[in-house]
Amino acid sequence: MPLPHERPFRFGAALHVPGTRGQWLDKCRKAEALGYDTISVPDHLGMPGPFPTIMLAAEVTERVRLGTYMLNANFYRPALLAREIATTDLLIGGRLEVGIGAGHAKPEFELAGLPYGSGRDRVEGLGRMVSELRVLFTHPDMQPQPAQRPSPPMMIAGRGDRLLTLAAREADIIGFNGAASSQHDKGGLPAFAAFDAVAERVDFARSALGERIGEVEFNSAVVAVIVTNDRRSGLEKVEQFAPHLSLEERAEVPGLLVGTVQEIADKLRKNRERLGFSYITVLEPGLEAMAPVIELLRGQ
Repeated sequence: MPLPHERPFRFGAALHVPGTRGQWLDKCRKAEALGYDTISVPDHLGMPGPFPTIMLAAEVTERVRLGTYMLNANFYRPALLAREIATTDLLIGGRLEVGIGAGHAKPEFELAGLPYGSGRDRVEGLGRMVSELRVLFTHPDMQPQPAQRPSPPMMIAGRGDRLLTLAAREADIIGFNGAASSQHDKGGLPAFAAFDAVAERVDFARSALGERIGEVEFNSAVVAVIVTNDRRSGLEKVEQFAPHLSLEERAEVPGLLVGTVQEIADKLRKNRERLGFSYITVLEPGLEAMAPVIELLRGQ
């Protein structure tokens, strides 16, 4: 099995902006036409529900895989979530990828009337959910069953030791969110860490994976894509994502892609070689800007 840095690139588009049925269908068609390999949707209050939007995306796409980025495990009961996942995978012909995490936005838990709990509590809740989903998907009495057996591929994403240890044990894909800290309870995006801090988290996960290292894909979330000949100006525009870092440090953040198409492609190759990031998920604002980079790296 290939090691993470030996895998070919895959590119995902995480679409989250609410809109009409027609607008959603147009975005999904566009993402597939631009060369993305996956279309995924988040699981936040104030955004479209993940499973209905995945079902609709399947109606107007053929090639792309469809997924969640990321389900909040602590919003659900295992049997109910298993039913949603299995039904969706079955009805979209086995194209589902399940991204799932512990949840971090305290206001959303409060709005949903659910206990927020400590970081440990939420990771333990995620662990219980993943374990019970695995059991349910293989239970002979479960109906419906997912099209992919024994279950759709599962991505677990985060930053802390407990979560990455869980991901190393259970995940098919480990998502690295690039956050500077796992201690945050607000909505929105966290501040992003410098390259060395991300590398330390990757090294921790690699060590925890042990012999599973060849079975697992590494995903990196990209929050900004700016194609420009004026790299300095572009890096100044993304200061909000890493205000504590210098311009030079910001240039190395894996989740910030700023420069010419060639410079961005070179950075992604470097990150795959050092960090194993072969699966790159771009948030919706960068959808079109990333297209020429995908074209340049296709098949590599």
